[in-house]
Formats: sequence, structure tokens, C-alpha cells
Amino acid sequence: MIGSRLLLAAVSFAVLAACSDNKPAAPAAETAAVAPKPSDDPAWPVAAVADPTTLGFTAEGLAALDARFAKAVVDQDYAGIVTLLAKGGEVAQFNAYGVQSGDPKTGAPMTKDSIFRIYSMTKPITGIALMQLHEQGKWQLDDPVTKYAPELANLKVLTFKDGKPVMKGGKPVLADSSRPATMREIMSHTAGFGYGLGGDDPVNTAFRDQKVLLSKNLDEMMTKIAGIPLIYDPGTRWSYSVSVDIQGYLVQKIAGQKFGDYLKANIFTPLGMNETAFILPEDKAARFANIYTWDKATNALKVTEDPPFTRYDAANEMESGGGGLVSTAHDYARFSQMLLNKGTLAGKTIVKPESIALMAQNQIGDLGIYSDGTAANPGRPGQKFGLDFAVYTDPEAGQNPFGKGTFYWSGAAGTIFWIDPVNDIFFVGLVQQMGGSRPDAINFRNDSGKLILDALKPAAAAAPAAPAKELEPAH
Repeated sequence: MIGSRLLLAAVSFAVLAACSDNKPAAPAAETAAVAPKPSDDPAWPVAAVADPTTLGFTAEGLAALDARFAKAVVDQDYAGIVTLLAKGGEVAQFNAYGVQSGDPKTGAPMTKDSIFRIYSMTKPITGIALMQLHEQGKWQLDDPVTKYAPELANLKVLTFKDGKPVMKGGKPVLADSSRPATMREIMSHTAGFGYGLGGDDPVNTAFRDQKVLLSKNLDEMMTKIAGIPLIYDPGTRWSYSVSVDIQGYLVQKIAGQKFGDYLKANIFTPLGMNETAFILPEDKAARFANIYTWDKATNALKVTEDPPFTRYDAANEMESGGGGLVSTAHDYARFSQMLLNKGTLAGKTIVKPESIALMAQNQIGDLGIYSDGTAANPGRPGQKFGLDFAVYTDPEAGQNPFGKGTFYWSGAAGTIFWIDPVNDIFFVGLVQQMGGSRPDAINFRNDSGKLILDALKPAAAAAPAAPAKELEPAH
């Protein structure tokens, strides 16, 4: 009986299987592989694609962009420039113009692998490092910074009358701050700290007098900062400050690892940014661009000395999260593509998409970005500040030539980058110029933005009107 039942069951199963239209699922091993991307190769980017018009640009528009940068060198706006434009993960333009070092007209030519002081373009890298630790649950945005840096407790704050610090007996009249700054405020320049790059108020003067940015290391820097009052009560004003150097210290303390070592292990090595560092090796010195300045007396560019707040020799222990790195177009392009990819590159997740979203959205509410780090200005319509990035929240309001949500920053020597998620574009522009430019010189960020968005074929463009002149952030 049992044998008959088994035979009947087997026959029934065979009939059902034969009558079924369903095909068995393919084994997991046969699942289609993800197509490789050019940026999966750590050598990327090397050169532009053979036909950049396939990326949605017009040949005429890209030619106009190239001509504008070439003209900027001929006009002595800059001695030399390296630019890299990418869209959709492919390189549309990667060029070097002019002179890297020596005489601004006849010196060593600029190359695509020249090395630059990126100054404040260090800041977004520091921010990414801190957000990695945020993802690990090691801190929260609204935690007081004193939870991780207790030396910043009980800071005093300047008092003001008629827009000027109140002084008595040659000293500022101070008040207790209402509360410690939060981590969010530390990352959005609303914590109230000074910087020392400009301003004649008592706080910025103290930063210069105590050589905060020339500290031996991050620990010494924090000791100095803890003894200097705030300019503004936390959360009340946007004020460009030393707060990103504080972030570097926080990464070091929370991670329990030297800041530079943390960056190398968790950002530079995974992204293939092998020439981004706080120290410039001697064997790379020949590729290190000079800094130039505009000499009003001769109406010409000339080589100038490095500012005192940065050094790149092997003895340097002050790893400035606010402005201490050197880098190349290749390396910063890989960092930028990671940002455009919402945190990943070459199969490696550096941060989650949620972290990029937090960093690239307004974190300062109704406050305005009213300073370039050295002087007040009337504000930047349509712009806000996220976490270590400025953001174009309403490009049309300021007649800025970018897609809504474009985020950016720049460096004291004129380096720039911007990320336009709407158009799937990033741009990196590297120069080395400080202390003034030729009258009517190129506005590097806005001119690049207008020309690039104009170069998009009509169906792809997502940008508003002509650019407004704006000041470049310092350091």
C-alpha cells in the first residue's frame, strides 16, 4: 500500500511539473553583475572621454569654457590653473593651463598632477570624517560639544553696544555664554568662535596674538582656544571660524587615533587619494605650485611667500582640519565624485546617503552667510550653510548659475569645487593665488558655473540666470 501511494505521488508531481509554465529561478551566482564604472579604477580620472558631447554638453560650450580659462592665464588673473569637469561619472574636461612655479609667464608649466595647497577645501574632508563617527553612534548633532571637549566649558562671550565690542580699561567686557555650542553649530559656523584670519575685535586679535593656527599640535591649539572668549553666543550668528579645526581635534579624540592617520585609513586610502596629506614629501616638491599675488605697483603677478599659518614639512604636527591639506585635481575629483554618488565610490561606502543629505541642506535656519572670513558683506541671497558646505538653496534669488541644492566650498588660495546633484555634475578648479587679483579678474566659481551650465544641451540644463559677483571665503 505504501509503495502504491509513493508511486502515485511521484507520478502526480511529474505531471504537475510537466504542465507548469514556471521556470526554475536562476542560481544566485548567475545574477547579472553590476557594470563597472570608470571611477572604479583608482587611476581615474586621467583624461576626458573621447567625445564629451555624449555626456550632454555642446562642443561649442566646452570650447567656450576652455577659452575662458586660457584667457584668465593670458590676462594674468592666475599664473596657472587646473580644471576638471565631470558629469554622470565621466570626465568631460580635464586641462592644465599656464605656469605652476617660477616666473608667472615663463616658469615651469602647470600639469594635471601639480600639487596644491587646498586650504579650506580641507574642511569638507574633515566633516566627512566626523560624520563617519556620527554614523557609528559616537555623537549626536545636538550634543553639546563639551561632552567631547570639556575644555570648552564655561566660555565667556564678548558684549556689544552699537555694533562694537564693549571695552573697559583696554579689555573687553565679557558675559557668560548662554550655553555650550552643539556639534551641529560646530559644523555650521554658528558656534561663535573666532579665527584670527581677519577682524580687529578682541577675539580675532587674541587668535593672532596667541598664534592659535600656529600651535604645535591639536592639543595645544585646544588649550589656547579654551582661553579665548567667543565672539557671539552659540546659535545667534553665522561667523566663519576655527570650528573645523576643532572638528579635527574631535575626530582624533573620539576615534582614539591621530587625525591624519584616521583620514588616511578611512577616507584617503579607500578613495585612492594617495597624494592628499598634511605633509609634502621631498620627492614631490617639484610638483608643488607656487603662490602668486597681484602686484599693484607693476600691474603684474609675482611669486609670494606662503602664509605663516601653514607648513608641510615632515616636522609638522599641526594637522589642521580647517585648512592644512595639500592635494591634486585627481584626488579631489575622487572625493567630489564620492559626494555626488551620495557617499560611495568604487564599491566603497565612505558615508551613507543620509549623511550627505544632512551635510548639504540648510542647518542654520534663518541666519545668513554674511562673512567671507575676513570682512562683513551684505549677505548672499539664496545661500545657506549645511555641515561644512555652503548650499545654494534658491539659486534664482541670488542670480547664481547653479542647480538648486548645489553645495560647495573653496580655499584661501583660490581653489574651488562645487557639486550639482540636479545636473549630476561636479567641478574642481585649482589655482594658487593670495593677496589680491587683477581688477576685473575672473570670478572662478560663478564664471565656471555659468559657462558649464550654458554648455549643457537645452534638454539637460537646470540652471537659472547670470552670476552675481561674490567674495571668496578665506582659508
